[in-house]
Amino acid sequence: MSDVDAIVVGAGVVGLAVARELALSGRSVIVLEQAEGIGTETSSRNSEVIHAGLYYPAGSLKARLCVEGRRELYAFCESHHVPHRRCGKLVVATDEVELAAVEAIRAKGLANGCDDLTMISAAEALAMEPALNTVGALWSPSTGIIDSHAYMLALQGDAEEAGAMFAFHTPFLRADATGNSIVVETGGAEPMRITTTLLINSGGLHASRVARAVDGLDPARVPDTQFCKGNYFVLTAKAPFTRLIYPAPHTHGLGVHLTIDLGGQARFGPDIEWVDDLVYEVDPRRGEGFDAAIRKYWPGLPENALAPGYSGIRPKIAGPHDPAPDFRIDGPADHGVPGLVNLLGIESPGLTSSLAIAAEVMRKLG
Repeated sequence: MSDVDAIVVGAGVVGLAVARELALSGRSVIVLEQAEGIGTETSSRNSEVIHAGLYYPAGSLKARLCVEGRRELYAFCESHHVPHRRCGKLVVATDEVELAAVEAIRAKGLANGCDDLTMISAAEALAMEPALNTVGALWSPSTGIIDSHAYMLALQGDAEEAGAMFAFHTPFLRADATGNSIVVETGGAEPMRITTTLLINSGGLHASRVARAVDGLDPARVPDTQFCKGNYFVLTAKAPFTRLIYPAPHTHGLGVHLTIDLGGQARFGPDIEWVDDLVYEVDPRRGEGFDAAIRKYWPGLPENALAPGYSGIRPKIAGPHDPAPDFRIDGPADHGVPGLVNLLGIESPGLTSSLAIAAEVMRKLG
């Protein structure tokens, strides 16, 4: 007999969604989190965008789970009164080369099941957002924004109501998966040794380290995680936009885009900065690059209107010169360890996909 049916490592948005799904299925669940609370890293340091599913290769996990997750997330927000707004997004081209790239994004989005995408002319885009500089744009009405912390609190509430328990300040140290059950050891002020039937590694930035600490898992099944920092700058003036504005995308990111939070504050980012450590300070000098990128689609950006905001770090399982990888959701059929699921490289659109990722974990477990 195991002490608990399932242990989830990590209380970010995906770990919370997985814990909720497991608890709602009737299993006893413990969530291990080394920080003091939920969602302290990648989950609370992002653009808080509900993505439609435009950018990902057809047939990829990112494409499928983003489209499924987006639909489920809007329904969840409605039923749980999570603040959100379906404000829509314009992906803008500033020249003919970018226009071809934006048209390719539409084709990719349609292949992924985003059936409400429309290419609009420069005049139509300017009628929607007069401050833009564009030769044409893609309109995505299903893109939105969300209060990510309120969403995570709602997931935690559902999980706890269904019986899940949370252990904060409790880092995962190692696990032995060579026997009939999985034995997990934790650190912190009150170290524990717990046996479980299921172990879900939703460690985010630390998922590769967690996976390598599972005795019984072939280390060759664990990719390296590299840290890709995204810096954000906030607009100190009032933004003339009511929708999200994205440029044509770049490798490993979607470009320096403009998002608006639920309070109306405009922010720009993220950029791309490969780092070795989890350091979140924003270097004000990076604002020069932001200024140039923003003026391509918003020439009227006021002088000296950008201030350092915040940063987030994405767990990349490919390097800066490699193609952007898919999500890795490795279950027993993939690596041969009963009861173990490793969630690796879960970055954007992880928040949008979180409920669908949880359902995928359940499928992996059979």
